[in-house]
Amino acid sequence: MPGLAGEIPPPAEDSGEQELVAAILRNDRKAAARFVAAHIDAIYTYARQRLLPRADLVEDTVQEVFLAALGGLRHFQGQSSLRTWLIGIARHKIEDVYRRRLRAPESLDDTAQLDRDPPDAAPMVDEQLDTTRAREKARSVIARLPERYGLILLWRYWEQRSTRDIAQAVGVTEKSVERMLARARARFKQLWLEE
Repeated sequence: MPGLAGEIPPPAEDSGEQELVAAILRNDRKAAARFVAAHIDAIYTYARQRLLPRADLVEDTVQEVFLAALGGLRHFQGQSSLRTWLIGIARHKIEDVYRRRLRAPESLDDTAQLDRDPPDAAPMVDEQLDTTRAREKARSVIARLPERYGLILLWRYWEQRSTRDIAQAVGVTEKSVERMLARARARFKQLWLEE
C-alpha cells in the first residue's frame, strides 16, 4: 500500500524516455539526434575524466559508446535511466581502451631507464591520487608517464580495479601486472618529486 512509512514507492517510468526509444527504433533521425544531444555532455565528461591525459582517445570512445547504444537500443529494458545505461556502456568501452592499450607490446625505452635506476621505495600513490589537492598534479604527472604506466595506474587507482581483474582483462599474469604497477609507481614517484 503506497504511502506507508518506510515504504519506498516503485520508480515511475519515464514515459518521455520510452517514447524517445520507440521513435529511435522506428528510425526517426530527429529522435536519435535528440537522444545524442541529451546525453553527449555527460558521456563526454565521464570518458574524459577516465581517459585523461589521453584526451585524443575521448572522442573516439564517446562515438563508440553512442554507436553501441544506438545499435543495442532494442535491448534497453528501461530498468534504469538512459543516462545510467549509457554510463554503463561507457565504462565497458573505457575498459576496452585500457585493455587494448595495455596489451600492446611495451617499448624497450619504457623500461630501460627503470632497469638502470631501480626504485628505492613505492610511493604512496593511493593517498596522492585520492587527495583533492594532489589530483591536478597527479594528472600532470600521469600525462608525462609512458602511456602503459598511466593507463595501468588509472585503471588500478582511479577505477579501483584489482590486479587480478586487470590481469584477466589484459590476458597476463597477476605477477606481470604487479611488476608493471611497480615500474609505473616508481616512474610516477620520480616525476612527482621532479615537478
